[in-house]
Amino acid sequence: MSVGAKHIATFLLGAAAALAAHKYYTMTDEEKEKLIADLKAKAKSFKDEAESTADKAKDYFEELKTKGSKAFKENFGDVESMFNDLFGKKSQGGEKTV
Repeated sequence: MSVGAKHIATFLLGAAAALAAHKYYTMTDEEKEKLIADLKAKAKSFKDEAESTADKAKDYFEELKTKGSKAFKENFGDVESMFNDLFGKKSQGGEKTV
């Protein structure tokens, strides 16, 4: 059995966690409170940024949906009818219906 990259990474992650736990338990109460407050502030900032980005993405995709289809029709004229010809459903008689 050989030692792979996953094993080494797991060992290093465990060592880092043990070091962090040791450092946390040797901190004073004031340092612990400051650390927790800093982590909460960073988490709130990250959450706010993520929500802002999600809202921007939603607006962007709505805009892309409306403006993109218009631009596509303007630049590629008859592509919609070509797609209907290619991908239209076939009726019982073998003719394609749209």
